[in-house]
Amino acid sequence: MPTNPRKKLIAANWKMYKTPDEAVAFIKAFLPLAAPHSHAEVVLCASPTLLPAVVDVARHHPIRVAAQDMHWLDQGAYTGETSPLMLMALGVTHVLIGHSERRQYFNETDESVNLKLKSALAHGLIPIVCVGELLAEREANQTAEVLERQTSIALSGIDPAAAAPLVIAYEPVWAIGTGRTATPEIANEAHNIIRAQIAKSLSPALAASTRILYGGSVKPDNTATLCACRDIDGALVGGASLDPVSFAKIVANSAA
Repeated sequence: MPTNPRKKLIAANWKMYKTPDEAVAFIKAFLPLAAPHSHAEVVLCASPTLLPAVVDVARHHPIRVAAQDMHWLDQGAYTGETSPLMLMALGVTHVLIGHSERRQYFNETDESVNLKLKSALAHGLIPIVCVGELLAEREANQTAEVLERQTSIALSGIDPAAAAPLVIAYEPVWAIGTGRTATPEIANEAHNIIRAQIAKSLSPALAASTRILYGGSVKPDNTATLCACRDIDGALVGGASLDPVSFAKIVANSAA
């Protein structure tokens, strides 16, 4: 089997956890643990109040920083929102778009994901676009339909020439925070569906080069088997990313 040319990406989604001091302490503890593992790109997805502190402490280290969401407009009367210009001014490099919790609790739609993706690419932010099916959809054999719809709408109108930075994260909603993890076979099959849709929406070349992460109860003890799959290019990690030792083990084990 040929070697996967796509560099692994391990992203920590801290959700609504940590104070600035706790975030800084995490990074200082994590850096020496992760230092030997240069095979993977590491991204910390932090809430807006943490971003200045996280960017500052990570500035001289091989860690990238992502916002957990953003508005697609540069400015406007949108109380509580954060624009791409604000993120860029802070030194943020990545942005999480369309996480299932944003879809479930805050009315994120496939169409708003598309608007945010276009804006992120236009501003030079690296987008991590989340897609994934609900338990009821999987049980109804609708997984392929859901993934194809979410991916195709997200990529609608995207210029293939500008889409090289794109990262997709497959997060089966039924496996997020539940302790249930998709088997490597289930996850890899879903990644194949997403990659095929990227080929249709953008190009086969972009499909071959786009990194697709798995997210859904990722832990140190299942990272290696997941990341050994041909079409799994890393992980979007929730609860297990809150502890520096646990997250460092996930980074180390992704070398598979």
